[in-house]
Amino acid sequence: MIFEFERDFAGSLRCIPMIARQKLDIVGIKMTLRQWSRLSHEERGRLADMPCETKDEQDVYRVFVLDRIMARTDEPVRYLAARDFGDWQQPGRMPDSVRLQAEADGVVPPTAEEWAALAPLQRFALVKLTRSQHENENFVPALKEFGIL
Repeated sequence: MIFEFERDFAGSLRCIPMIARQKLDIVGIKMTLRQWSRLSHEERGRLADMPCETKDEQDVYRVFVLDRIMARTDEPVRYLAARDFGDWQQPGRMPDSVRLQAEADGVVPPTAEEWAALAPLQRFALVKLTRSQHENENFVPALKEFGIL
């Protein structure tokens, strides 16, 4: 699944789509754009499409990512320092970063009910968009796409 707000840069899989970013975060691996670009289009598609919900699926996904990074790049694997997913996996508590980004953009943040109604990937995307300095411009389009604005 590619969101509409990321279609122009992730639809072709030249950039890492949110669905793959979420899965990489879940398995605790930080893939650089350079590493991503070294993968074949088919491998990028697999990283977006492979299941990553159960522990077994996560183990398979992690092994595939590690294998592809080692096979295709000359860069070391980088692991995420802390795997705290509470900020997007908790539908009952919207992170402050989302509220602060909405205020910075001059829009109303999601209500508690709207936040709770979002799919996990949508919550992940909003949180990620508050943290990536170069992608904050997609925060408002994401809110619109998700029916918040």
